[in-house]
Amino acid sequence: MNTPAQDVPLIVNKARAAQALWQAQSYRQRAVSLRRIKSYLRDHTDEILATICQCTGKTTMDAMATELIPCIMAVDWYTKQAEKCLGPTPLPSANPLFGNKRGYMVHVPVGVVAIIFPWNYPLSIPFGEAIMGLMAGNAILLKAASPVVSCGELVLRCLQAAQLPPGLVDHIIMPGAQISSALISAGIDKIFFTGSVGVGRQLMIEAAQTFTPLSLELGGKDPAIVLADANLERATNGIAWAGFQNAGQSCGGIERVYVHCSIFDAFVRMLATKTRALRHGTHEKADVGRITTQAQWKVIDAHLKEAVAAGAIVVAQSKPIGAQEGCYPATLLTNVTHTMRVMSEETFGPLLPVMPFSTIDEAIALANDSPLALSSSVWTNNTKLGKELAPRLQTGTTTLNDHLYSHGCSQHPWGGWKQSGVGRTHGELGLREMTHAKCVAWEALPAWLIPRNMWWYPFSPEMVTSIRDLVGVLAPRGVCHYVGCLARLAVFAVGRMLTPWKVAE
Repeated sequence: MNTPAQDVPLIVNKARAAQALWQAQSYRQRAVSLRRIKSYLRDHTDEILATICQCTGKTTMDAMATELIPCIMAVDWYTKQAEKCLGPTPLPSANPLFGNKRGYMVHVPVGVVAIIFPWNYPLSIPFGEAIMGLMAGNAILLKAASPVVSCGELVLRCLQAAQLPPGLVDHIIMPGAQISSALISAGIDKIFFTGSVGVGRQLMIEAAQTFTPLSLELGGKDPAIVLADANLERATNGIAWAGFQNAGQSCGGIERVYVHCSIFDAFVRMLATKTRALRHGTHEKADVGRITTQAQWKVIDAHLKEAVAAGAIVVAQSKPIGAQEGCYPATLLTNVTHTMRVMSEETFGPLLPVMPFSTIDEAIALANDSPLALSSSVWTNNTKLGKELAPRLQTGTTTLNDHLYSHGCSQHPWGGWKQSGVGRTHGELGLREMTHAKCVAWEALPAWLIPRNMWWYPFSPEMVTSIRDLVGVLAPRGVCHYVGCLARLAVFAVGRMLTPWKVAE
């Protein structure tokens, strides 16, 4: 049953009242409450996995490894690390002018946070963001994609196991086209959105009218670069998993593979053998599950057919097992180019196109030739070289000899550049996205001793001369110039700052 639009302001207001109580609790008190969720996840594992698999078509292994396990780890990490990441941070004094100043940074909860999440990871995506938001002191409102509404209810039950104040977490059910305007008009404090580039762009336009802050994760077209010295056994194993896992429906999954020409044939042969060994279907022994929506199945099919029509070669496909409705075979492609949509647009399906390259510079250029910039990987036995190449790849994350796992690694921030979005989730950066950064500053010496700063009223020619001396202190011509300016400045500053401003009546 959909949430009436007129109820959204009431839900937001109730959440705001609960958030004031929650923010008043210490990090330790919040952690004690949220750790109860770990027991709930453990005790309700079968129910959780069944709900996810029914909604999405995932295999049980995918649901376990990439949905349930990351949630348990997220509770553990954020409840232990939030205070370290968000607690007061001293700010060192920078120069003599502000030598009497002291300050620190604090992070204040933004208030009521909405999490709008997609159908591909309907537990781990919203759950991790919710735990971040709650540990930071916020209220959380969930909105699930229409195909996985029951997973939204599941996330809510998991969070409520923490015995939170009533209204602190809630789930709003309404069409995606209506939710953003309903939340923004109700005064939501921040929106975390994971979804398509088009919807993210429209959300930015709407949010701009009220300056509502956003964090957006809008997909990827992840490249993997396999260097000549790569271990082919690990590279083919890892790329097969990161490309076909969850039937390829992962924003941070591999969608493009660039292999050095000297090992290209050997790499393709090995990956083809492993692709043929995979089984797709809804059977309990399947490796690759079904495509969650019919619309996505059509996109995948169109990308493959267009690529083949343009000259791409299907080298290998997985074998069917069990019922096949909504399923798509894991497919390895060669003879592809960047003119094909399978290489230039997000496919979001189990297609792995592979291209050869001759030089590292060529591989970097090919990898960066995309409007999406979420994550990437370099496969090499030379860790030093891999680390040197990583900053050249235009993605929010680059992993060496692995891919996709970092989304489930709570301490690693997640997010990308270009059209992959703005902001970060996960890790210290994700926690800080759930807060307002605030500087608190004060005088080291008491106000009765220093009644005014040297640059306060009233102005005088002597003050102008002293400020010129300050320029000499900050940018001296030499040692003598520095010492002379500093001496004159000190005499003026002490005399001015220690005396009151006396005004004749």
